[in-house]
Amino acid sequence: MTETKTGEAEVKDKPPEEKQEAKEEVKKESGQKSGKKNYTGSQNPLTIFYHWCKACNICIALCPHDVFIPDRDGKPIVEYPEKCTQCAICWLHCPDLAIVSNEK
Repeated sequence: MTETKTGEAEVKDKPPEEKQEAKEEVKKESGQKSGKKNYTGSQNPLTIFYHWCKACNICIALCPHDVFIPDRDGKPIVEYPEKCTQCAICWLHCPDLAIVSNEK
């Protein structure tokens, strides 16, 4: 895999799912910001709206299951989605309403 000037991954001869994963990995490594991120893929129980997040880390501090880790900007990443129990502590205490559940 090579990287272009725009930071997009050139992925040849791969299924669409792998192409998307490769692009997300390049974005994660390069620190590119989009409005909404799911670093761990479609099984992620939470969505974090990064343009709303001010990196207060309340979610990281209050999560009883240590689901989050901070990224290099101090904003939360869902690092352990399998630990999330949908207890709602993170999104109920987020002052910017930047975290939402992906559960129906």
